[in-house]
Amino acid sequence: MIFGILKAVILGIVEGITEFLPISSTGHLIIIDQFVKISPSHAFTTTFEYVIQLGAIIAVVLLYWRRLWPFGNDKTEKQRFNIWSTWVKVVVGVIPSVVIGFLLNNWMDQHLTNYLVVSIALIVYGIAFIFIENYQKNRKPRVRSVSHLTLADVLKIGFFQVLSIVPGTSRSGATILGGLTIGVSREAAAEFSFFLSIPTMLGVSVLKIGAYLHNYGMFSFEQIVILLVGMLVSFLVAYVVIKWLLKFIETHDFKAFGWYRIILGALVILMGALGVIK
Repeated sequence: MIFGILKAVILGIVEGITEFLPISSTGHLIIIDQFVKISPSHAFTTTFEYVIQLGAIIAVVLLYWRRLWPFGNDKTEKQRFNIWSTWVKVVVGVIPSVVIGFLLNNWMDQHLTNYLVVSIALIVYGIAFIFIENYQKNRKPRVRSVSHLTLADVLKIGFFQVLSIVPGTSRSGATILGGLTIGVSREAAAEFSFFLSIPTMLGVSVLKIGAYLHNYGMFSFEQIVILLVGMLVSFLVAYVVIKWLLKFIETHDFKAFGWYRIILGALVILMGALGVIK
């Protein structure tokens, strides 16, 4: 079990770092899995990779608790209205993923979870980030805060989120890129991406847990410990990374992440060609 816990810590760190940075957590976990296998069971490995995202969700909820929790005597009517308005936007934003993602998710897992697809997605969206940032360089954002997003804006961002069902795309990367494309500021695009992650990742994690329990029965004690360790580490790391990212984009754009994706994608292709990963 000790080695399993150590592997859970490693994968939890990777998940916590990559979930909210636009560099693809799933893509990184697929690559890391070639070297650090959490379990010989593919079903449990896949479930683990989704379940540890719950730790990252908790980090978002804690960081934005006052902006997401509408109840309590310390809230004014205006504050409550703004919070409920944010949740309406989140619900509208996840509709495309619920409809399209639910239909295609299993097919994508079966046919596109390989290093070539991951590497291509890393490179393509890396180039997209650089292009969009250069294009928007001298343009003022049309929307500077989540409160100013219209329902049409969030629906468009929601359709961009659908792209993330392709491994290597990055859920946060797709939604942030969508926001930048329609004229949303970096800060607002990142924050709305965080908010969208709550129902999206929670829903997918619950579905994966349910599917595993239905097909394979209850988790063993060791598996439960590994899942909890992975979630805890993911939470702690994601909490720090979110705060860092918000500070970083105050004075920087997303091009650095674009270049990182391109370099990583090229490295993955090279590793695949050499037979290091499959």
